[in-house]
Amino acid sequence: MVVKQIKEGCFHIDYGDVLEKEIASIEEAIEGAGEVVVDHDPRWLAIKLLENDAEVVEKFTASEAGRNVLAIQQKSYAYLNDRFGEDVDTLFADKRYGWIHALIKETVKQENREELSTSDKIDKVVTNRYLGIPIFMAMMWIVFKVTTDIAGPFQDWVEMVIGGPITNWIVSILGWLGLGGGWVERLFVDGIVAGVGSVMVFVPVMLALYFALALLEDSGYMARAAFVMDRFMHALGLHGKSFLCMIVGFGCTVPACYATRTLENEKDRILTGLLVPFMSCGARLPVYVLFASVFFPKNTNTVVFLLYLTGILVAVLLGFILSRTLFKRDGTTPFVLELPPYRMPTAKNIWFHMWERTSSFFKKAFSIIMITSVLLWFAMMIPVNGGNFAESDIADSGFAAVSQTIAPAFEPAGFGSWQASGSLITGFVAKEVIVSSMAQIFEVEETAEEEAVQTSFLQDVGDIVVGFVNATLDTIKSIPLIVGINLFDEEAEEDLPRLNTAVGQHFEDISGGHGALASLAFMVFVLLYTPCMVAVAAQRHEFGNKWTLFSMAIQLAVAWIAAVAIFQGGLLLGLG
Repeated sequence: MVVKQIKEGCFHIDYGDVLEKEIASIEEAIEGAGEVVVDHDPRWLAIKLLENDAEVVEKFTASEAGRNVLAIQQKSYAYLNDRFGEDVDTLFADKRYGWIHALIKETVKQENREELSTSDKIDKVVTNRYLGIPIFMAMMWIVFKVTTDIAGPFQDWVEMVIGGPITNWIVSILGWLGLGGGWVERLFVDGIVAGVGSVMVFVPVMLALYFALALLEDSGYMARAAFVMDRFMHALGLHGKSFLCMIVGFGCTVPACYATRTLENEKDRILTGLLVPFMSCGARLPVYVLFASVFFPKNTNTVVFLLYLTGILVAVLLGFILSRTLFKRDGTTPFVLELPPYRMPTAKNIWFHMWERTSSFFKKAFSIIMITSVLLWFAMMIPVNGGNFAESDIADSGFAAVSQTIAPAFEPAGFGSWQASGSLITGFVAKEVIVSSMAQIFEVEETAEEEAVQTSFLQDVGDIVVGFVNATLDTIKSIPLIVGINLFDEEAEEDLPRLNTAVGQHFEDISGGHGALASLAFMVFVLLYTPCMVAVAAQRHEFGNKWTLFSMAIQLAVAWIAAVAIFQGGLLLGLG
């Protein structure tokens, strides 16, 4: 770095030919506007103008001569931005730190210099400008592969417990109370157990996801992910902190909306709040696993990963458009983040993260989801074309009639049935309810006709314990499969649960034999459409009615367009 002498005892940093040329141009204009320059060095003022210093810029707006200087400054600022592709103040900061580094290197003698720490050595790789994003994507793929491969045996165990012992106990208790065999028993078995139970089956999947994410957070990697994405987010006109809010959105949209308070700029805050709902929250995961396991059984984890990635890409694309239209502004706020050292995750912290997130799911399961399941069951039991309560066909119910009114809108996307449309309506309450709604729609009549298997209480407890042990052993066996190694040379069982079979057959029928395409379009719609009512309330609280309504409209439009494009595009390409 060159130091130029101005006069004896004074110097200035040489910022390079390009910057120096623009500094000189503005400096010359400043010297011609003498009344503006009071007790300030013209070169210092020129540099501050190029850095868009608000106080200095304001000094030049008070006179005609000063405004002429600002006109030259704006041309220079635009030229430098176009030439270097980054903020001008960043260019000046890089030059200054470069000079400081060179000065220290020439004048300071360091003895017993410490080697790079382990964290610094790792960061040279994981935060590399070229390797950082691919490493982040690979980490996310591993997370979803672990989630889907490890949790499978415990899903089967939970389904066995709910469909067997718990159902038997409820039927026995109702029989003992004299309520067996009637609509009350159907309400409990087909409404509450089928509704809540079908969602509880996915608790192992959610625990596996939260476990993997907790490992990354507690190790310190998630902070690196935000750092790696900062440059990418700035290139799209977004703030680096926005990605931190989006990461929170992978768990739940509600805290992600409130996390936007950390953004100083109001436009950044609102824009990020509009994008956060496109991050796939944990509540959507049961829907993905259900459909992916039916139509893409050999690539379930890959499909789930691609759905999460799709949410990120849609948010980024929409952010790119909005940041250059409705939220256009000059300059960006620097992103400052202290990277914690890498550390070994502790069992206490991992359990805390897992329990904090999963406990909120249990609260919803035994409050919102249970209430919705009960209301949905009554809606499906009330006939609209005559008949008796709880005796008519579901297709003649009030729920089916309401769902049928919006079903035609989804025909271009391949799932234009009242069953699929009705599930999406209930999904506004909570995304997990989509699965419970389908469980009630497709199983409500069959369950009532089945006779409960008579077993003793001790037999049921024994089955639960044996099932858990078998699930644990099967999980241990499945760990090598994560890297594609089958140590036990076993074939996966093809016996799908009844809900999976019913959903698979239904989507094949309504899509004209293109069930895989229709299911993919359905999953993408669930990914992108309006979040749950609690998240909408959080948006309204943070951003007001106008932006909340705008957000809901954008989400529905993007979700419908994406779903239709996937199904119709797949048909044109001969897929599905």
